[in-house]
Amino acid sequence: MSKLDSHVIKVNPGGKLNGSVRVPGDKSISHRSIMLGSLADGPVHISGFLEGEDALATLAAFVAMGVKIEGPVDGKVLVHGVGLHGLKSADNALDLGNSGTSMRLLSGLLAGQNFASTLTGDRSLSTRPMRRVTDPLITMGATIGTSSDGFAPIKISGMGDGGTRLQAIDYKLPVASAQIKSCLLLAGLYATGKSCVTEPGITRDHTERMLAGFEYPLAVSRQGDETTVCIEGGHSLKAMDIDIPGDISSAAFFLVGASIAAGSEITINHVGINPTRTGVIDILRMMGADIEFKNQREAGGEPVADITVRACQLKGIRIPESLVPLAIDEFPVLFIAAACAKGETLLTGAEELRVKESDRIQVMADGLQKLGINANASKDGMIIQGGELTGGKVDSHGDHRIAMAFAIAGMRASGQIEITDCANVRTSFPNFVSLAASLGMAIQE
Repeated sequence: MSKLDSHVIKVNPGGKLNGSVRVPGDKSISHRSIMLGSLADGPVHISGFLEGEDALATLAAFVAMGVKIEGPVDGKVLVHGVGLHGLKSADNALDLGNSGTSMRLLSGLLAGQNFASTLTGDRSLSTRPMRRVTDPLITMGATIGTSSDGFAPIKISGMGDGGTRLQAIDYKLPVASAQIKSCLLLAGLYATGKSCVTEPGITRDHTERMLAGFEYPLAVSRQGDETTVCIEGGHSLKAMDIDIPGDISSAAFFLVGASIAAGSEITINHVGINPTRTGVIDILRMMGADIEFKNQREAGGEPVADITVRACQLKGIRIPESLVPLAIDEFPVLFIAAACAKGETLLTGAEELRVKESDRIQVMADGLQKLGINANASKDGMIIQGGELTGGKVDSHGDHRIAMAFAIAGMRASGQIEITDCANVRTSFPNFVSLAASLGMAIQE
């Protein structure tokens, strides 16, 4: 049995969530704080950094490219920025573990360097589509390629020392994807001219917000459902301090847990409520969840709040497709909410879930069926009939969000739920089990 297969989480039925808690820092912002901090002119102090394996993989990549980084210690990091053109060739391939964000964003950032790079990852990352970023980069003039099937490793030749630069692009995203958008914006830092990326729907805008915080000029315009972001190469990033709020994707597990477990009431402090990320809140409220924002404020250019949630009876809904890209990472635990709701929940327009760390549509449907729930997968979503969860053994397929979602289901199950292949929980939420236990879950690993 492999090390991954031997890592098991068990949850006994019952339990409720009470108290207040702060979840780890936002993973998306943690990645970007290291990337842009490394390219800034001067030192960048970061607080609230997520000390999970994904964000640490990004940090290690920049250390390998010659950036001096101190920490993390208790979420604090000091990045000694080297400027846009201060990175150096790494001695070896950059191993990004399980982090798709790292691989896709770094593809754009490294495409404009004057040195070659190779990006690799673990078994899961090596089966996720990468041509969605390499194809537009090739259009910009990058010499970049994947394996024959479009997967990692990604090999980037670099622009060389002859003064050649990437060429600006005017690109319309075929799907709403913050990772592709951010990849092309980072490439645009090194391009000749103004690059514009148009997205068909709203996606998370952490890259744009942070670039603005570093005083890098960019323009954002909206027309109907489309948003266009334009950036011109050749400017610089001015050093600043970054305070990273709690990750709403991590908070989502406790939002759902407190909603479905009778007698629960918790407050999650200092959570990022960026409107491009709050689809999970909107969906849960449509299902009848009792969720309240308190002490709304701003931290490092990002809106934050303390979120209080109380137990209630959820109801099944048809999830609006407009909310899908705003909750794309939270659907595993939203499927658990649907399983505990009264009536039917229908999700469509979420085909992107099939190319995440696992095929999250099929893996969640299989797991829910093993636990006694009528869940039918479709090409781009799922139909779930709310019902009574039984105990049982489910395979997370090495997907951290699926492992944590089924752990939350344990509070409403009639017997123990055992989740296998859970080592990757530490990629995004390394203290999930201890935090859940402190709030009242009967959980162990």
